[in-house]
Amino acid sequence: MKLDTSTWMMIAFVAGMILSIWKMYPFLVNRTLEDDDRGEDTHNLLVEIMYDVLKESKDVPSINELHDAMKAHEKFDEKKLWRFNPNKLNQLLNKHYLQNEHLNSIEDIHNKAQSK
Repeated sequence: MKLDTSTWMMIAFVAGMILSIWKMYPFLVNRTLEDDDRGEDTHNLLVEIMYDVLKESKDVPSINELHDAMKAHEKFDEKKLWRFNPNKLNQLLNKHYLQNEHLNSIEDIHNKAQSK
């Protein structure tokens, strides 16, 4: 049986691909890391902290003031939430606005937190 060059190239490519995947498999993340802050439980914790901070504040804070107050809150875990920054707060607020269509701003959330 005679194999031409393209067949040998395909065999070598497939063998190389299998070898590469086999060697790389131990380095792939296949479990939740300790400091993973992308889960639903972390989202709920941040929303809870946000409501606590807004309930304690008398005036409606700006994004940066809210961010600083959330980082200073006693429930805030620096080791787990080390990636929390104003951009993450904006993402949290946008997701919260989508889930609660009657809320459109920090002022609306502040009023809701004050009424609880």
